[in-house]
Amino acid sequence: MVNLKNRRYEEIKKTVVDTFEKLDIHCTPISGFEIATKLGVKIIPYSAKPQKAQELMLKESEDGFSVKRTDGWYIFYNDSKPYARINNTIMHEDGHIVLDHSEDSELAEAEAKFFAKFALAPPVLIHKFNLHNFDAVAERFEISRQAAVYAWDYYQKWLHYGGDTYKNYERKLCRLFGIAV
Repeated sequence: MVNLKNRRYEEIKKTVVDTFEKLDIHCTPISGFEIATKLGVKIIPYSAKPQKAQELMLKESEDGFSVKRTDGWYIFYNDSKPYARINNTIMHEDGHIVLDHSEDSELAEAEAKFFAKFALAPPVLIHKFNLHNFDAVAERFEISRQAAVYAWDYYQKWLHYGGDTYKNYERKLCRLFGIAV
């Protein structure tokens, strides 16, 4: 497993907020579908393809994947999964696209995974919405219980390491969501 450097985490967080600003994302729950659509990505459920193609896609990924073709980006996703997991998958693939990943690698996967985690439930919004546990996070952001546990753990670390001293991108995120800083 690849661990990113702190500087890279900060760059990705700024990229998420800049993407939200550029695409006018300003309410929860945060939708990977909305971001992909606004980026011009074609989003295709596995079930839209013939059975043989579905089998091949499932071999590629149980959840979903993105492909860059000459006419743009495509995200293929397993629509038999629960919505929260699908949205996480789409946001992960949005991360690959926004971060301009051109090849599969452990580094690209780590970056896209972090992009999705931060984008779906940013710690500053958890704080500003005054959420008190991972169940409240899951409900507010419409993420899976497992994703909410990870988001809550990340929020606790954010608090411990000075989360209430907002960084510029966190202030910008609050303004985008209409929250006083």
